[in-house]
Amino acid sequence: MEQKLESIFQSVVARNPGEAEFHQAVREVFESLEPVVARHPEYIDSKILERICEPERQIIFRVPWVDDKGEVQVNRGFRVEFNSALGPYKGGLRFHPSVYLGVIKFLGFEQIFKNSLTGLPIGGGKGGSDFDPRGKSDGEVMRFCQSFMTELYRHLGEYTDVPAGDIGVGGREIGYMFGQYKRITNRYESGVLTGKGIAWGGSLVRTEATGYGTVVFADEMLKTRGESFDGKRVTVSGSGNVAIYAIEKVHQLGGTVIGFSDSTGYIVDEAGVDLDLLKQIKEVERGRVSDYADRRQSATYQSNGSIWDVPVDVALPCATQNELNGEQAATLIRNGVKAVAEGANMPTTPEGIRAFQEAKILYGPGKAANAGGVATSALEMQQNASRDSWSFEYTEERLTSIMRNIHDMCAETAESYGAPGDYVVGANIAGFEKVAAAMQAFGLV
Repeated sequence: MEQKLESIFQSVVARNPGEAEFHQAVREVFESLEPVVARHPEYIDSKILERICEPERQIIFRVPWVDDKGEVQVNRGFRVEFNSALGPYKGGLRFHPSVYLGVIKFLGFEQIFKNSLTGLPIGGGKGGSDFDPRGKSDGEVMRFCQSFMTELYRHLGEYTDVPAGDIGVGGREIGYMFGQYKRITNRYESGVLTGKGIAWGGSLVRTEATGYGTVVFADEMLKTRGESFDGKRVTVSGSGNVAIYAIEKVHQLGGTVIGFSDSTGYIVDEAGVDLDLLKQIKEVERGRVSDYADRRQSATYQSNGSIWDVPVDVALPCATQNELNGEQAATLIRNGVKAVAEGANMPTTPEGIRAFQEAKILYGPGKAANAGGVATSALEMQQNASRDSWSFEYTEERLTSIMRNIHDMCAETAESYGAPGDYVVGANIAGFEKVAAAMQAFGLV
């Protein structure tokens, strides 16, 4: 990294101690920006880099709630409104025990550039809590969500900040939070949350969007080498919303997904994943992947090792940050992987990214490859603003067009900066340039 950029990065680390994921996200962007600041020295003079790394607002709050035993529980809530240069803050809420300020800041920082790449007027933000919805009753989840929204509502608005879901936050949680927002404000403000139920302002394709979009991006990468998903063997890490609909889209495009995972282990199903069974177990029963093996003769469950040990043509990490390390990347490469596209946020470690790039593997970073979710959230905002509802086919067509445009923008930007085929450089620079230009235009704000 160029000396000036390294100096700014070290100041970010010093100002944000102990936030390893945030540091990792900032370094990964900064390592792409040397040619940009050389071309635009005014960004250094006006401290664009320092400003873009400092959230516009950070909100931390107490979330007290009562469990089914009548005992008071206390969690911590977060909302980091990172950058509104391109529009209202937009980004999901994550409910998971691993959540702390550093995770939310890393996610919010990534969201700035991801949202920029969509071409839609949305800024970057992220939020969540260390609350774990797993194993909780519907009543406990409802009481937590109501308490969470009782504080958060005052910071939201369709022109200010519009959260969506993320890990641990699905339609149930969005419903409870929207109900509480409506109750407190006495306003049916559909555009204040996305990921809503179809009957009350939600968008068709929103559930499928992140997984579908990741696969569309991967397909566009494969096309650059004259290939497609047809006949390809694929593994998808995770078994939540993103993973399930990535599997669905791969099958639609002629590929065969033979493996998926959760935090307890992974499944290998050489016959191809039975998507209806997986949806029943994960979406209806809220079960574990081991349940799939119990009910599918062709499937085996592994509690040791890694899903990345399975030889495949395409790997789609769709679970969580830093789940695919350098050693696992090397295993995928030895086993003949051709393309990796990230459905999760920053799932590949820096060592893993380096291994893929050195081996000339097609590698799509999350801020580009998984932008379909937030893009469709923005489409939901459009429908809410116009009191309209679009068909599944039309919305999917819009999503597909956005993902192809993101791919082409990343490829063209990388080419123009002397790094052909480097989607990391392309995504970071293309996302950064639009935000930086807006910040420069607004003056010192």
